[in-house]
Amino acid sequence: MPQRHPIKFWLLEISLAAIATLLGLFFVSNSVSEDGGAPVAVEAAAAVAAVAALVLFRRTHPVALTLILIPCGIVLGMPMGATPIALFAVALHRPARVAIALAGMHAALTAGVYGLVLGPTGTYAEVVVFLVLLHVSGVAVAMVIRSRRQLVASWAERVRQAEEGQRLRVEQARHAEREQLAREMHDVLAHRISLLAVHAGALSVSRDASAEEKQAAGVIRQCAHDALEDLRSLLGMLRGPVVDRPLPTLGDVPALVERSREAGADVSLSLTGGDDDADDMSDEIEVPDQIGRHAYRIVQEALTNALKHAPGAPVRVRLDVRHMQGLSVQVINDLGWHRQPAQWPERVGAGPEMVPGIPGAGAGLVGLRERVQLVGGRFEHGPTPEGEFDVKAWLPWRA
Repeated sequence: MPQRHPIKFWLLEISLAAIATLLGLFFVSNSVSEDGGAPVAVEAAAAVAAVAALVLFRRTHPVALTLILIPCGIVLGMPMGATPIALFAVALHRPARVAIALAGMHAALTAGVYGLVLGPTGTYAEVVVFLVLLHVSGVAVAMVIRSRRQLVASWAERVRQAEEGQRLRVEQARHAEREQLAREMHDVLAHRISLLAVHAGALSVSRDASAEEKQAAGVIRQCAHDALEDLRSLLGMLRGPVVDRPLPTLGDVPALVERSREAGADVSLSLTGGDDDADDMSDEIEVPDQIGRHAYRIVQEALTNALKHAPGAPVRVRLDVRHMQGLSVQVINDLGWHRQPAQWPERVGAGPEMVPGIPGAGAGLVGLRERVQLVGGRFEHGPTPEGEFDVKAWLPWRA
């Protein structure tokens, strides 16, 4: 049964009780029995019982209630006032054939009993016609209300089914698109990264390679394996909701820096909490997982850019955790030229041997900006007058 407002509920119950009482008084005052009807105490008790039964069982057991009230109403006057309301409840909460059968049974019993009492007189016809019209009109109104409710419910169900169908179609389209994207990434990226890992592994065990080359090949092979694992997790997210590999957090930044050092980068890490210096405090400083994950991706992208565009140049990574405020991330790539950015050469590097920069799509920093903006933070990047490239981000504690 739907939830009802308490005031409206009790107003309805009181109104129905009053209507049943008034109808009962009307029938008692117009009693057709020759002895004047039942005693007042009996009629009063019958009225209280009929009204109480009407309030308690009208919705849950309307058929049984009506079957009890019909004979009681024929014998006594007061219960007859509750009978039309009980029939109304039957027509409202039960199938139409049940309501019609009960209404017909009530009309037949009433006509038969009153026919025996009154005989074929004008009063008999008036009483029977009045009672039949009263009960039939109540049943008809209830059936109209029930049909309208069923119509509204059917419309609501159609709307729900249409929305559900639309949602399923959208999900299927998204799933198909994600599947296609996952297949393309698997066929292209996984193949090339696997070839890179195989060639790096072969170089690491080659007899003709020097110790430095073998070490570098080993780092490349490990990075390729890590990239394959990341790609596997990404493909899993595209194809389904289950991801069995934990996402990186702030505690994984030292390992990321160490891998960059193994690749030949000169990287220093400063991780502080509050105003006190606390290098390498990743196990002691706790930040929300989302904030730590964003910080990891920012450092990862900045180190990747440094290795691509300025291999060998020193890089400083600074992480400053402000408790309950946010996390400051800064990655400074020291290029070593004191000239305007427009005068920088296309080939950047360190030492006498200049290493050409690796081309990029240019979408990494744009993606970082979007990532930071999603959590309500700030992101800045660009060259400085001192010949450095500075990447700064502020990640608020609560997005």
